[in-house]
Amino acid sequence: MHIVVVGGGVVGMTTAYELSRRGHRVTVLERHGIAGNETSKGNAAQRSYGVVYPWADPAMVLKAIPWLFKKDGPLKMSVPPSLETLRFMFATLRYARSPGLFGLNKRAMLRLGIHSRERFLALEQELDLQFDGDHQGLLHLASTPEALESYRHTQQLLDELGIPSRLLTPEQVREAEPGMTGDGPLYGALSYDTDGTGDCHLFSRELAKACESKGVGVRYNTETEHLLANDHRITGVDVRNRDGTSETIEADAVVICAGCWSGQLTRQLGLKLPIYPVKGYSFTVPLSDPERAPVSTVHDDNYKVVSTRLGDRLRASGFVELADFNRDIPEARLATIRQSVESRFPGCADLLAAETWTGFRPMTPDGPPIIGRGPRDNLFLNTGHGTFGWTLSTGSAAVIAQLIDGEEPSVCLDAFRPGRFAES
Repeated sequence: MHIVVVGGGVVGMTTAYELSRRGHRVTVLERHGIAGNETSKGNAAQRSYGVVYPWADPAMVLKAIPWLFKKDGPLKMSVPPSLETLRFMFATLRYARSPGLFGLNKRAMLRLGIHSRERFLALEQELDLQFDGDHQGLLHLASTPEALESYRHTQQLLDELGIPSRLLTPEQVREAEPGMTGDGPLYGALSYDTDGTGDCHLFSRELAKACESKGVGVRYNTETEHLLANDHRITGVDVRNRDGTSETIEADAVVICAGCWSGQLTRQLGLKLPIYPVKGYSFTVPLSDPERAPVSTVHDDNYKVVSTRLGDRLRASGFVELADFNRDIPEARLATIRQSVESRFPGCADLLAAETWTGFRPMTPDGPPIIGRGPRDNLFLNTGHGTFGWTLSTGSAAVIAQLIDGEEPSVCLDAFRPGRFAES
């Protein structure tokens, strides 16, 4: 069967790999000149299988408004907000207030995270990919006694699902991360012992090469414009090439992995995907003193900034910003991220010399990604992963491949069904 995958980010490339290893002929359509060059390029570099949670968190609703007005608060919004921003915010509030939904969705996402970790480990055994990957865990710091107490409740759910974790004292935190010599407040941490790290951009490019070596056709600088369909099936894809020429690619099945741009393709078929481009920022910088740097991933809850070790580099990222597709990088955002790093790992790098990035996480208003069959028999969706695309990519790819082959998915997909927004 010839399957077209629209999107060559980490979700698209892992999907292509899973389909190829099952014997399908696969073509990937990517509008950029290389793989993983959009949302996958500068993310937090954490594969946080045990940390995944829905966007529509009732506990965050009351904190959101104060964060908007706090200078270094983790949530920002353009003023005045666009109509799309307001729609997304009100939909999020509606889902957050739906009784029991957050807990059900969180469990579903954690189960997918567990499966994704299994698939990552299997993939890394199958392929020799160089992407500064590791699995040395993640520390979620507690800057207040209240934060540490909340982690006790989190740990109960992790224990229930069999996800290894530990509550650490400040002394144990500094033993695990000896480079953390800064004066940021610390009352302990929750350690997610089996979480991982890695450069998602490098991974996507390496996996693209591996896919091509196995016969996958990866077409770069190719814009997907329309899905050709009758009442029952997708028959092909209209694309525009870099030289401006257009062509139609016939397909037996199509998988949409186009992140924030997925809805543009499904709208013509009557399926609206309320995916919003939640903006984030990061910088990457060579380490000047590796002994003062993180060992793995450290989430600073004081600034809501994540610092991750990538070989001889540091990646630091933060902020959730609702500003549509604005690609500006305000200095104030970078200053807050630098402040977080300096408060935990002073002297590890020349932070002013860092390479900066901003990108758009494809977020659904309730939180879980969109995984499943679309409005045509041979149309499938694997998109809308929000901040957890890197983390959930291999698990999502595995279950969508199972679904395409008519198998029972390894993870229940009820929480991820594409049509759920029409039901609300």
